[in-house]
Amino acid sequence: LKFALWYAEVGRAIERLERARENISYGKLSGAVGTYAHVDPRVEELVCRRLELRPDPLSTQIIQRDRHAEYLAALAIAATSIEKFATEIRSLQRTEILELEEPFAAAQKGSSAMPHKRNPVGCEQMSGLARLVRGYAGAALENMVLWNERDISNSSAERVIIPGSTTLLHYMTRRFTAIVRELLVYPERMLANLDRTGGLIYSQQVMLALIAAGMTREAAYAIVQELAMQGWRGEGLFSQLVRQDPRVKAKLEESALAACFDPWRQLRHLDTVYERLGL
Repeated sequence: LKFALWYAEVGRAIERLERARENISYGKLSGAVGTYAHVDPRVEELVCRRLELRPDPLSTQIIQRDRHAEYLAALAIAATSIEKFATEIRSLQRTEILELEEPFAAAQKGSSAMPHKRNPVGCEQMSGLARLVRGYAGAALENMVLWNERDISNSSAERVIIPGSTTLLHYMTRRFTAIVRELLVYPERMLANLDRTGGLIYSQQVMLALIAAGMTREAAYAIVQELAMQGWRGEGLFSQLVRQDPRVKAKLEESALAACFDPWRQLRHLDTVYERLGL
């Protein structure tokens, strides 16, 4: 489901970039102030057609930079999505979780000082580069404000931020695709992490079952919270504490409690999610 979420977000990023590309695909040959004082508009139409651009309906000395800002913002959002995915891998690669792991070559070094380390260097790189792309988007927004709507203070920045943003996002896309393609996934560790909670992750389902059995929400919440806190303090597994509590046993039979702690119950609607995504 996590990867399906990423898939959906990447789809939106692609749509956003396509819209931005359309909105930036304009040209102008309308003179120094945009009035065609010395150029026939038909010349502009001819040149733009050959360049596969559309004539800007109205411009000054330059095409207004809201178009460029939208484009660089779309690039920045896409880069930030990649950073978001990479950060999730970095988090799940932590020693105490270790459900995912960035690929690590046989001769690769994770740390020059600590030979045991397997740092997620590729995902860390995604986080660093995304900061640059977001910074470039900020410069593009600054470029929208020009003296008399026509100075060229934008030009020097755009010579850096436009090729920089596109090149960086291209690299990030290829690099992160390679990471995901070779990603190490440990499902047995995921199950172990779920088991480590002692059933605490099912507290909401227990509460809802008690409510369905006739208990008020306030009473059900108080009982489940009390038992959950005992579980947190190491006074027993939450699943066992629930089964032993006379207030719970008075309302729920073993079959109902077993259903509360069934992990597959939480996944019963996933097919609907995948259908909505077209997967």
